[in-house]
Amino acid sequence: MISRRLMGFLAAVCLAVPALLSAAAAREFTDSAGRIVVLPERIVRAMPASAAAEVLIYVVAPDKLIGWTRPVTRPLLPGRYARLPVIGQLTGPMPTAVSITRPRPDVIVDCGIVTPERAAFADQITQATGVPYILLDNGFDRTPAMLRTAGQLLGAGDRGEDLAGSAEHAINALRGRLLIQPATQRPRVYYARRPSGLETALPGSGAAAAIDAAGAINVAAALGPAERAVVTLQQLRVWNPEVILVQDPAFFVAVQRNPAWLTLAAVRNKKVFLEPFEPFGWIDDPPGVNRLIVLYWLSQLLYPSGSQDDLRQLMADFYEKFYGIKLSDKQIEAIAKTAGIPPSDTPHLAALPPLGGGPLPGPGTSGALPGGVNQPGRRGPSPLPAMPTTPSYQMPR
Repeated sequence: MISRRLMGFLAAVCLAVPALLSAAAAREFTDSAGRIVVLPERIVRAMPASAAAEVLIYVVAPDKLIGWTRPVTRPLLPGRYARLPVIGQLTGPMPTAVSITRPRPDVIVDCGIVTPERAAFADQITQATGVPYILLDNGFDRTPAMLRTAGQLLGAGDRGEDLAGSAEHAINALRGRLLIQPATQRPRVYYARRPSGLETALPGSGAAAAIDAAGAINVAAALGPAERAVVTLQQLRVWNPEVILVQDPAFFVAVQRNPAWLTLAAVRNKKVFLEPFEPFGWIDDPPGVNRLIVLYWLSQLLYPSGSQDDLRQLMADFYEKFYGIKLSDKQIEAIAKTAGIPPSDTPHLAALPPLGGGPLPGPGTSGALPGGVNQPGRRGPSPLPAMPTTPSYQMPR
């Protein structure tokens, strides 16, 4: 007969074996903050911490994205992805441990400016929930590296490498064009955000990074370092931008009919263009991988004489490769009409390098690996720390 002491020992061993196996299956990952994070060997369910992170997960390993951070209508997305649940974002209201662990994520992915405060927030989330939290630097120039890192993280290394190659091509192609553009001939641009058109993104911010990368002169630069600012129409008359890029469709219609805005050179000369926003914004909203297409758009919009690319074909190829969306001619025309994209002159292939990767992987090919899903233990609904944010600059009136 087995003694109680032996039975107790065997029970302890049985309890310890899963933990030992779990530890053996773990791996270490160094994120952009230099934090060494212990991850499960296989990641099947990835939770985005922000809108930029959800786009990154979607383009690299769509089958591992467990949900969207915001209830935004995305009619262009393939149905199975458009129907993913809304799980909220950690950058929003105070999260709780339950709200994070309920979707059973294997990892939390965050993209943004890497700061000590953000790293501390990530550590606190992991301590409270047991879910590893990865920080990735999504500075515009860091996009290729971020795509490669995300591919390694999510078990989709080949796709990450392929997309990184396309990102490098887009960035380097624009830089080559800017080298031959005299600095005195750079266009003066205003980025009109929100329905009023009187909020703008400031140079150096994530929201304005695409405009900065395109070599344009942001007329709001004089307002100093910050993320966004509220301006007045009187200030805009002083700046008198040559080009206005518009985020909100309603404002795009209104600005061209409002006599107060007709005093601006960009409006009089019909140099007002609507930023495409489906399924994700080209300039901002979010400031993520989705901004790569803007390099082709703005280089042709701002420097038309130096661009020979067929932008409509480039757009179609980008959407298919990064988003798995095959745009129809009607959809291309709807986007091009308000974005100032000219008709295609020559039917040539896009400049996006194929690199053998092809379009967005379908079900079962995104790098998702078979096996069980890590299920962190449930905790009480204790509030977690708020994500550090950068305050907006408010221009004095």
